Amino acid sequence: MDQFLCYILAMQKALFVDLKLFLSLAFVAVLLILLDNFKFLTIPKGVAQFITTPIQFGLYKTSLGVGKQLEFVILARTSAQQNKALQEQLAYVLSENANLRRKLAESESFLNQQNSLSPKNFTLLAARPLGISRYLLIDRGSDDGVKQNQVVIYKDNYIGKIIDVSPKKSKIMLVSDPDSRLAAFASNQNGKARGVLSGQFGTEMILDKILHQEPIQKNDLIYSEGIETEIPRGLILGTVSEVKDRENQVFKQAIIKTVFDVANLDVVFVITN
Repeated sequence: MDQFLCYILAMQKALFVDLKLFLSLAFVAVLLILLDNFKFLTIPKGVAQFITTPIQFGLYKTSLGVGKQLEFVILARTSAQQNKALQEQLAYVLSENANLRRKLAESESFLNQQNSLSPKNFTLLAARPLGISRYLLIDRGSDDGVKQNQVVIYKDNYIGKIIDVSPKKSKIMLVSDPDSRLAAFASNQNGKARGVLSGQFGTEMILDKILHQEPIQKNDLIYSEGIETEIPRGLILGTVSEVKDRENQVFKQAIIKTVFDVANLDVVFVITN
């Protein structure tokens, strides 16, 4: 019972304190309203505004700066995302364009090849070059019927012959390879000049063993003689870039250049029959 009375007294005391504080605040509020209505707070309000206005302005400018920085960050992030999306779209378009150009080049190569060597006489297998160092690597192998010593051409031009075959790939020794030797001839309005075409490193070859009386001159085309059983007669081997008469020698020579750069070809053809 005593504890209950003590609790009641404590509650009354707390309520009295709260009521006293409320009445005090209410009195101050009413007093300030009356003083303001009678213009007694004009000077204190002016002083307060003089002090708080710069602070308020500073806070306002800071908030504007933060807002602009936040907007810049958002815009920059959005622009970066849009730029990335555009780059991805551009990469896709460029990739598709490259594929279309490659397919167009291959289609043109097929058409040109059909107009060059008759399919009735030769069975041709199209192959894509995969790379070139000393030898040209293609994407056809024994699984496709490719065998060693088969001839590789482009249009009417002799590219080389197969020297190594795996199930899916093959290596081609080019006509300009130092180990390449084949019978060849030049033809112009004055007649023919026969010799042996030997490869050199790069795109240069030498036509040797040419008799001095046989006509040959710069820009003449060089053709395969067809003595080698696997190489058809009349394939273009290159063009004459220089003739060396060598009067004190039994034979004269000619420097031969390939007609085109093999590295620029999109497709070549293997004669498989």
